[in-house]
Amino acid sequence: MTTIAVMQPYFIPYAGYFRLFAEADVVCIYDCVQFPRRGWVHRNQLPGVANQARWLTLPLAKGPMNVRIADLRFADDALQAMATRCGIFPILRDIQHPLLEAMLAPSGDVVGYLMQLLSISCREMGLPFNTVRTSTLQIPDGFMGQDRVLEICRKFNADKYINLSGGHRLYDHESFARENIELKLFDPWTGPNWSILYRLITEPAAQVAAGIRAQS
Repeated sequence: MTTIAVMQPYFIPYAGYFRLFAEADVVCIYDCVQFPRRGWVHRNQLPGVANQARWLTLPLAKGPMNVRIADLRFADDALQAMATRCGIFPILRDIQHPLLEAMLAPSGDVVGYLMQLLSISCREMGLPFNTVRTSTLQIPDGFMGQDRVLEICRKFNADKYINLSGGHRLYDHESFARENIELKLFDPWTGPNWSILYRLITEPAAQVAAGIRAQS
């Protein structure tokens, strides 16, 4: 049986996101679709002064409204901008951690950078990291929404497709069953929603990983 997941590359996401890596044989990094400007691809929240949530947003170069995730690029001053933006968070001061070090060095294409952060997070927690970028799969533009995901499943001869609980709004079991694919949608995450960066700085990685596996 081949189990796959298809998910946009989130920036230092919450621990529940990593259930996909814990269970899937391959996580397809969904970068062949339009960049959601109010989503989690380029931003996340960390505790600021007085422990209130504040946004940390990646310094992206300006692009057209319909830019694909795969085509995102960093601003020319991204390195300095990232250091300045991280400086407002007390938790990130005087801390040495491989995930933070990589986060402070934005370079190359944005998806490659995001995948590096996800890879380091998985490595720290002892989770597998087997991925492919969907922009490399040559999916025809005519496939949209659920049909696009089903076409990705066909590319891998998948027997099972997994997604987070938000997939209830996007997928129906009958469509997958017609393709002989089992659809599994995780229950809503009940653990902390802080970014994985915060969790790995403040908790043992093995403890965070155990919580992820317990809800997979």
